[in-house]
Amino acid sequence: MEDKTIKIGVISDTHLTDYDEKMRKCVEKYFSDVDIILHAGDMVDLKVLDIFKGKEIKAVCGNMDNVLVKEKFPEHLLFEIKGFKLLLIHGWGSPSGIEEKISAGFQNVDCIVYGHTHKPANHKKGNVLFFNPGSAVDRYINSSRTIGILEIDKDIKGRIIKL
Repeated sequence: MEDKTIKIGVISDTHLTDYDEKMRKCVEKYFSDVDIILHAGDMVDLKVLDIFKGKEIKAVCGNMDNVLVKEKFPEHLLFEIKGFKLLLIHGWGSPSGIEEKISAGFQNVDCIVYGHTHKPANHKKGNVLFFNPGSAVDRYINSSRTIGILEIDKDIKGRIIKL
């Protein structure tokens, strides 16, 4: 099993207050074969988790989440997959300089998955992959709705999917 590529579905800023059939169909279409799903915050309500039934999910809370989400999920999560260290965090404040803000307190991570800006990002700074899936529902800040896929094998590769 160690040689298997780990495929991760990444979503953020869903801003849903209830189960959403349209979002479930999107998750079914693009995340059907993923090993795990990361939600980088601003799901808003715990009912949104029903969309991901049957999948392992790691999530953090965001600035727009209700109190139940904030009680259930941490502000950041550090974890390891296949020897790579990942940080899952939402982000805060102005989008300007957000990558510097969110990475400032964390050393020796290989990938930082974040949300908040609603704009996708998939690039390296030094040895760190910064990955933001954008927003699966918002077309106001970004011209299209997006989600992401991370694949971890001998390295970490990200891909943004326009919905």
